[in-house]
Amino acid sequence: MKFKLTSLEKKWVLYDVGNSAFTMMVSTIFPIYFNSLAESAGISDVNYLAYWGYATSICTLIVAILGPTLGAVADTKNFKKIIFSISMGVGVFGCILLGFLSSWLWFLGVFVLAKTGYSASLIFYDAMLTDVTEPERMDSVSSHGYAWGYIGSCIPFVACLGVVLGADTLGIGTQTAMILAFIITALWWLCSSVPLLRSYRQKYFSESDGHVVRNSFKRLGRTFMELAKQKHILVFLLAFFFYIDGVYTVIDMATAYGEALGLDSTGLLLALLVTQIVAFPFALLFGWLARRVDTALLVSVGILAYVGIAAYAIFLRTQGQFWVLAVCVGMFQGGIQSLSRSYFGKIIPPERSGEYYGLLDICGKGASFVGTFLVSALTQLSGSTSTGVMVIAPLILLGFFAFRRAVREGRKNEY
Repeated sequence: MKFKLTSLEKKWVLYDVGNSAFTMMVSTIFPIYFNSLAESAGISDVNYLAYWGYATSICTLIVAILGPTLGAVADTKNFKKIIFSISMGVGVFGCILLGFLSSWLWFLGVFVLAKTGYSASLIFYDAMLTDVTEPERMDSVSSHGYAWGYIGSCIPFVACLGVVLGADTLGIGTQTAMILAFIITALWWLCSSVPLLRSYRQKYFSESDGHVVRNSFKRLGRTFMELAKQKHILVFLLAFFFYIDGVYTVIDMATAYGEALGLDSTGLLLALLVTQIVAFPFALLFGWLARRVDTALLVSVGILAYVGIAAYAIFLRTQGQFWVLAVCVGMFQGGIQSLSRSYFGKIIPPERSGEYYGLLDICGKGASFVGTFLVSALTQLSGSTSTGVMVIAPLILLGFFAFRRAVREGRKNEY
């Protein structure tokens, strides 16, 4: 039987289409524009890559600290939409503001603000999955989110690319072109959020006696204590920390890495556009397979694929090799992200999804912090970008073994 999304599921998926435009910009135009600002200020390629990595690490650290607490608050009746809206609004505002900045330091500062808002919104967006669909539909709905997010993000990206690369033809300056590109991205993100905001209702929640913050901290403390008894969840979080490190680090650092190697900027942008196009059918494929094959097996395949991708990146030197990397990333990044999200949604209490997805975000953002920080630090210490990326593959492999342990613990829990 053909899988069809409900109206609410479609609106939930549409937010992925909107926020993915920001992700695409962060992975492509942002680091290239920052590189031009850094070069104008006399910053070397090695330090440029390091500063970009440090800024990304700061974003992830902030969200990792705030995520679980805000997630616990969001589990209170009618709070999830409010906190989601504020986070999304901060991200959209920061995205617009970035286009008006010409100082590399101010650009990094506002980038941290925008990406923090974006990342925080995803905690509550992911937690909404338990409200908008049923457990048996989660794999497919989550996969559709990533799939349409990938292909949908190409629309504003192509428009932004046309404005930036065709600035001379349009008779506008580079700064004006960048302002337009950031505004296009922000408006796409905002408009794609409206249908979900209008229709979403919090189905699962924790009651409050009026002391929202105090009760949220109590629930969060209880959840931390319960994790010791819920080994299948605890070990999964540990596994996720290690293997998602590779996914996020590759996404966050790919263009910056290519720029540091001296590869052509236009070629890098087109290669990452191909990543989005390739990711669309493969994310849907993983969702289709998840209705027929064990989800844990599919996640395992994705993790091992990323071990190979991370190892390949060490030897990347040419534009052609970067294109191969871009295609391989597109084949597996959607599957591993979407099925990890839905797998977790099926093993946690739905009425406390905000807390648990906040904890998942600690692991995801913590991993991204560790990954980008290690790549940045090793690059600076060694003076070699290739040495910096060598740390990624071993971390992902650790995640694979931990994930298989989590699966075994989960099966024990079922009996």
